[in-house]
Amino acid sequence: MPDDLIQTIALYALPVLFAITAHEAAHALVAKKLGDNTAAMLGRVTFNPIKHIDPVGTIAIPLILALVTHGAFVFGYAKPVPVRFDRLKNPRRDMIWVALAGPVCNLVQALIWRVLFYLLLGIGIHEPFFLAMCRGGVMVNVVMFAFNLFPLPPLDGGRVLVGLLPAGPSMALARLERWGFFIVMLLVMSRVINPIWMNPIMQIAFTAINLIVYPLRALIF
Repeated sequence: MPDDLIQTIALYALPVLFAITAHEAAHALVAKKLGDNTAAMLGRVTFNPIKHIDPVGTIAIPLILALVTHGAFVFGYAKPVPVRFDRLKNPRRDMIWVALAGPVCNLVQALIWRVLFYLLLGIGIHEPFFLAMCRGGVMVNVVMFAFNLFPLPPLDGGRVLVGLLPAGPSMALARLERWGFFIVMLLVMSRVINPIWMNPIMQIAFTAINLIVYPLRALIF
């Protein structure tokens, strides 16, 4: 395994683990608060990564892709959190909040990593590895935020759109869920999704994070 690939894995392993774990735990927690304790009963309201890791999707596939593409293309997924939408207090409305919980959690994590970056500099820690990990933490979470908000089920953005649309279009979109994963993968591999969705949404997220941390940055520099 090339040294640069080993370094990349070392830099991103912790941010990715936190990003995936908190994302899924957020779905489970909000679902529990809104009336469905299915995920909670399975122990998914936890920051224990073992509960959320899928051996194939979280470990095997990303490692194989990283090796085959020399780190140019990596994709993975965690075990999806089971949600019984019919058990929610207001299924159509609460579906939106459950779906948004994961991406919002990633955006918050991106902000935390950016704050940590400036705090390290502020106390005089300039270790390149730690600073690079903080930058990686921001990037990983912003990518997860944008990707999961893509408006096609089974992604979170698709579930949000299903909850917002009128009954007819909502049911039509929901029926696409069985093919949604393959459609999204096709868009990812063809890179069509980048200019039409990922880049604009990520830019908005980066701008919001930079605005929020600007006072801290100004104080340090």
